[in-house]
Amino acid sequence: MNRRAAGVGAIKNRNLAQAKFKYKGSEIAENQIVQLSKQLESFKGNLEEFASKHKDEIRKNPTFRGQFQEMCAAIGVDPLASSKGFWSELLGVGDFYYELGVKIIEVCLATSHRNGGLITLEELQSRLIASSGKNKQDISLDDLLRAIKKLKDLGNGFKVIPFGGSFLVQSVPGELSLDHTTLIQQAQGKANVSVSSLTSDLRWEEQRAKRALDDLLKEGLIWIDDQDKSGHRLYWFPGLFNENVTLKV
Repeated sequence: MNRRAAGVGAIKNRNLAQAKFKYKGSEIAENQIVQLSKQLESFKGNLEEFASKHKDEIRKNPTFRGQFQEMCAAIGVDPLASSKGFWSELLGVGDFYYELGVKIIEVCLATSHRNGGLITLEELQSRLIASSGKNKQDISLDDLLRAIKKLKDLGNGFKVIPFGGSFLVQSVPGELSLDHTTLIQQAQGKANVSVSSLTSDLRWEEQRAKRALDDLLKEGLIWIDDQDKSGHRLYWFPGLFNENVTLKV
C-alpha cells in the first residue's frame, strides 16, 4: 500500500517537473521571439536608411540592385510586392521592374512569330538593351528573372525554364512536359534535333520522339528542315539560335 502511494507521488512529482520545464521553455521561446522581433525591426530600419542613402546606385547599378534584393529577402522584405508603397516611393524599384515587365512582353510578342514564344534569357537581355536607344540602362539577368516572376501573376503565360547554365523564357500559354524539356536540352549548342539523334542519344523509341516533336511543332516552337545534307529531317528551335546560326526572317 505504501509502495503504491509512493509510486503515485513519484508520478505526480514527475508530471509537475515536466509542467515546470514546459512553462520555462515557453517563457524562453517567447523572450527569444521578442528579442528577434526587435532585432528584425532594427535591421529593417537600418535597411531603410541604407536604401535612402544609396537609392540612385540601387536604381542604376544592376549588381548593387541584386545585392540589395538579397538583403531584403533575408529579412522577408519584398520591394517588388507592389508598384505603390514605401519602397516604390523611396526607390522606384517597383516601377522599374513593372516597366521592365512591359518591355519584356513587347519583345516576346515581337519575336514570337519566329521563335514560337521561346527565347533565351541572353537574347532577351540584348534586345532590351538595344531597344533602349540612347538612354541605355544596365539590365542584368537577375533583373529579368525578377521581372518575369512578377509577370507570372498575370496568369499562365510567362515561365522560366532551366537551360544549361542559363534559362529560356516561355511567353506563350501551355505546359511543357518532361519529354518536351528534354528535347530542348538536347538541342543545346546546335539548336536542332532529329528523330535518329533522339533514339540514339536518349534511347527513346521512335514513336515517343515523334510524338514529343509533333507537340512542339503544333505550338510553333520548332521548324522542320528537310534539306540537310545528312538526309535526316531536322527539327530546329529558332528560339535557341545565336550568333553562330544565321536566320533570315
